[in-house]
Amino acid sequence: MSFAFCSFASCFDIGQYRRVSKQNLPSSDASECVVAATVREPLSPAAAAELAVKLKALSDPARLRLLSAIASTATQEACVCDLSVGIDLTQPTISHHLKVLRRAGLVDSERRGTWVYYRVVPDGLRQLSLLFGTDTLTVSPT
Repeated sequence: MSFAFCSFASCFDIGQYRRVSKQNLPSSDASECVVAATVREPLSPAAAAELAVKLKALSDPARLRLLSAIASTATQEACVCDLSVGIDLTQPTISHHLKVLRRAGLVDSERRGTWVYYRVVPDGLRQLSLLFGTDTLTVSPT
């Protein structure tokens, strides 16, 4: 299939594909750049990769709700049977999401009889907390 650029480009505003003059732009001399002071070291590549796994695990709304449900209990642990009550997912789906959270290092599990209990891993949440510049695990409402 042949494609004519002119016919495609005519659908756009002329300013979107026409070359823009750079004559009126201010100079970009690097000596004028002011480097902002840092209050902590930026993430290393290894730390960024580790945190990306945690953030990816939290990117699913169901997993975020499950972690919130576990963290909201007085003991910060919950049985799969307890979690299935408040979340409209099947027990196998909940178990799958909890496995993803466990592999990401956000929750830990312990089998007690026929049930598996999940608890929040404080260090996993602390890493996320430090990433966003807060030292506490709980954020007070404003």
